[in-house]
Amino acid sequence: MVVLHALSDFIDCDFAISGSSPSYWYEGHCLQSGDCLKLPRTSISEAIAHGLMQQLANNDCYSREGKMYGILLVELPDGEQRVLKAFSGLLNGCSVVEGWVPPIPGRDEVALEEARTLAQLDAIKQELFTLKQLTERQQYETLSNEFEQQLQAMSDRHRHCKHQRQQKRQQICNTLSSEALTIALEQLDEESRQQGIERRQLKRQQNAVLEPLQQLIAATDARISELKQQRKALSRQLQAQMQATYSLTNFSGRSLSLQQLMPGGSPTGTGDCCAPKLLHYAATHNLKPVAMAEFWWGASSVNQDKIQGKFYGACAERCQPLMGFLLSGLRPISIPNKYFHIITPLLLNTLTHLPRPNVFESNEFPSMKGEIPIIYEDEWLIAVNKPAGLLSVPGRYRDRQDSVLSRLRHLLPDGMALASVHRLDQETSGILLLARDRQTHRQISQQFQQRQVHKVYEAILSGVMTVERGKIDLPLWGDPENRPYQKVDWQHGKPSLTHFQVIAKEQDYTRVEFTPLTGRTHQLRVHAADARGLGVTILGDRFYGCCAVTSRLHLHARELHFKHPQSEKTLHLQAITPF
Repeated sequence: MVVLHALSDFIDCDFAISGSSPSYWYEGHCLQSGDCLKLPRTSISEAIAHGLMQQLANNDCYSREGKMYGILLVELPDGEQRVLKAFSGLLNGCSVVEGWVPPIPGRDEVALEEARTLAQLDAIKQELFTLKQLTERQQYETLSNEFEQQLQAMSDRHRHCKHQRQQKRQQICNTLSSEALTIALEQLDEESRQQGIERRQLKRQQNAVLEPLQQLIAATDARISELKQQRKALSRQLQAQMQATYSLTNFSGRSLSLQQLMPGGSPTGTGDCCAPKLLHYAATHNLKPVAMAEFWWGASSVNQDKIQGKFYGACAERCQPLMGFLLSGLRPISIPNKYFHIITPLLLNTLTHLPRPNVFESNEFPSMKGEIPIIYEDEWLIAVNKPAGLLSVPGRYRDRQDSVLSRLRHLLPDGMALASVHRLDQETSGILLLARDRQTHRQISQQFQQRQVHKVYEAILSGVMTVERGKIDLPLWGDPENRPYQKVDWQHGKPSLTHFQVIAKEQDYTRVEFTPLTGRTHQLRVHAADARGLGVTILGDRFYGCCAVTSRLHLHARELHFKHPQSEKTLHLQAITPF
């Protein structure tokens, strides 16, 4: 089976990258020496991955299920470079597919047990599905609602009758006496007793109808709980067997089982991800890894946290704990500072001939993601030209710590005091403003909150627009169960307003200037993509439906106007659009 592929299968033979630095590092500490071992994701590995994406896009079988794919650029003993490719888990139910790296040894040893357990799990899944579709649940809800409505109507009627009786008692007490009064009062009391009997009878009828359904539903829920426990036990048992038999080999020739590497237990699927499969294959076939890249392809994953065509690093739970062992045997890489913390000199342009004060413009955009050009700096503020693909501030998890804020905090003497005044999406490039002290941060933040900051973005839309200019006024709401996806919601959404103007039309694309008056999450992306807005997605915005394969999201924060909190002069910052 052919597993090693020529570079020409994915990229043009004359493909070249000059001055390119890694955009991500797979890393871990050697268990013996403690050295930090690293393997980069470079521009060439990303280009190879984009070539693989084109192949996947041309074959429908790869769009049936969403999953991670990966490539590993390797060097043969004679110096020739080749490519390995892998998929996570199973591909359309198969673990071995022609042209792809095979699974890590161990699966064959538990194949029969795995098949038996998977059959049991599938049977449990089917029974759970049937139990959850129990028709008596809907019947119970319907009847329960009907009885509640009857009881409510009866209560309303009885309350009205009670009020009438109270009025009647007062009336007859003033008009009747002796025996006639006694008889009239007894009649009113009897009416009250009859209404109490009527209510109790309806309650008994309700219990007689609903209790059998309640008992059936309770028994069904107990069975569902039991099946879920069985499913969990079977999964743990199979996972334990796989952990004991899955054997990983590193570049020093040492082999250990998953059970030895993660004695405390590992999540389901550990060892089946792309990175371990690629590195294990390279280590066992005397191939030197050069660069690796992993990306998602197919339908978005649960909660939309994976996007087709987007690159991802080693997953924190399954892959990252294995990296130190898998990379052992490789020479530790000494990383020049330029790869992570390049900050270009301050680029100031007073542009005195322009009729606007304090204009600062960045005339270059970094070709390497490690660069962060500073376009304005004083003792209170720093403004940078954020590259696309870099977070504004660190994320929650370990693989999302690299950001503009974390890099500047590492580099600058007063870096720990820095705070981001606003944020740009990870895939958006352009001007990002940071404050160097709390007071400045508070003052600038107030300007943003009070909409006193003028922002201009430039974008390329993946289609031709007929309207030249206008405004988009659509309320946006983020579903808490589907973050960070935003949608138009007239009931729950927050007001969001954007002015737009077409700059140019280039073949099948439209270049647009956006001026947002509010600052909602993904505002410009949703206002562009939604049919009630422009109805045309921003080029490269896969999250909101753009299918074109491009290297980035074509959205750039081009200009920022605001009042300096100390000098009170208006600053006009500019960063030239890089696309």
